[in-house]
Amino acid sequence: MSALSFDHVSFSYAGVGAPALLDACLDVPEGAFALLVGATGSGKSTLLRLAKPEIAPVGELSGVVRSFGEDVRGLDAVSSARAVGYVFQSPDAQMVFDTVWHEMAFGLENLGVSEAEMRRRVAETATFLGMGPWFRDPVAELSGGRRQVLALASVLAMRPRALLLDEPTSMLDPIAEQAFLALLFRANRELGMTVVVATHTPEPMLDYATCAFALEDGRVREMALGNLRWPGDSLVPEDRNEAAQAPIPAPRRQRSSSKGEKDVRTALSLDDVWFRYDRDAGWVLHGCDLVVASGEVRALLGANGCGKSTLLQVAAGVLRPQRGRAGNSRAGDQALLPQDPRAVLACETVRGELMEWSASSGRYGSAEVDAALERLHLADCPDRHPYDLSGGQQQLLALEKLLLVRPLLLLLDEPTKGLDRPSREAVAARVRAAADAGATVLLATHDAAFVSAVANTASLVFDGEVTVTEPAGDFLRSSWLYSNSRNGSCSASSSSSSSSSSSTCSCSSSSSPQA
Repeated sequence: MSALSFDHVSFSYAGVGAPALLDACLDVPEGAFALLVGATGSGKSTLLRLAKPEIAPVGELSGVVRSFGEDVRGLDAVSSARAVGYVFQSPDAQMVFDTVWHEMAFGLENLGVSEAEMRRRVAETATFLGMGPWFRDPVAELSGGRRQVLALASVLAMRPRALLLDEPTSMLDPIAEQAFLALLFRANRELGMTVVVATHTPEPMLDYATCAFALEDGRVREMALGNLRWPGDSLVPEDRNEAAQAPIPAPRRQRSSSKGEKDVRTALSLDDVWFRYDRDAGWVLHGCDLVVASGEVRALLGANGCGKSTLLQVAAGVLRPQRGRAGNSRAGDQALLPQDPRAVLACETVRGELMEWSASSGRYGSAEVDAALERLHLADCPDRHPYDLSGGQQQLLALEKLLLVRPLLLLLDEPTKGLDRPSREAVAARVRAAADAGATVLLATHDAAFVSAVANTASLVFDGEVTVTEPAGDFLRSSWLYSNSRNGSCSASSSSSSSSSSSTCSCSSSSSPQA
């Protein structure tokens, strides 16, 4: 029996001319571990969400989507939950409660499961996934890796026969990614659960996968697993290596009569910074020191939960350290891209987003916005709501919105998460262009290929501190962890043609801000 089948499915979003799916046919065998690949905005999320009526996008649908032989449109909430579980790209999109155990119980409560059965399912799921040590922790204090495991656990507790996941490892460090994939493999092999993963980075999953499909121009075709292995890892052309990875010269210091030593070339500095989110919580940063020179592109690497995002927010002035001092000479002309791009998106249309800061900044106008729409491949749908774009397109839109202002300081948190290779190359080119124009850049990422393409220097964050800082090339060559995790090419000198199909109006989207 097929776990999931799409029979000549076409789908169009309201107000969008081009269909997101066009006569798509797909058959996933029961018990498979299937991969679904395709460019950013190709419709992967749309395809998967059509199998789940509760989160299916709004638009015009033709054809039939079946789960274990049943038309999904005829399934009630209980039957749907038993048939198909869905894990979103961002785990925060499905978090409701403030503690781990309650989050796991939430779906079961909605299904009317008895208290005794609920306690059993939650306990068994937590045991299966090794969640015991943090079962009662606050969700807000979990690392990105643990939040992703919690999102998986909340779905597994409902015991679906098939599990659909949208870019589930895009925010995970290499170690957390392997641990999460091992859990998926166990669910597939030990529990007999069918697994379908939409991803831009299939290589880490190839040892687990049994079949693969590609979504192109709204249609699905089956692929050989061997064809999913990317070619050699040439991250930047030879003529870019020295420029991208050359260290920033050591800053000169001059004596200030009123404030002691002052670094005239320092854009950012953290001096013995300590920070925690609650007085009873552990320290996220403790004794953290950091100096970023003007014009430098610094990459922060480290495991989920090591403090990279917190460090960025302290540097931006969003968070104030409990001890120590954070200095930012560019505070009046900075832009921060958080992990969730929707925090930047506040307007009703794509064009409205890009125009929002035009008047207040005085640095760009309609012509620059038109060019940005062309770069984003959204020129044909400028009136579309930003939340109706795919996750990858929202990421690109939010970054472009910040770059239009031409800030002197760019603070970027996982800027390439959920993007295909052409889109990552486009982001690398835009970030390097901003740096070449005089911007200082501090970015947190797990994407070693992106670091190689854009960064002058790289720092490893561990145990709340910056433990080592080196020229980016030296850092990557010396690292046994990140030198082996550079999946795909990420060239800062990519041309516009390299991403011609990476982001189109016929994209995956959401019908609500929570999707």
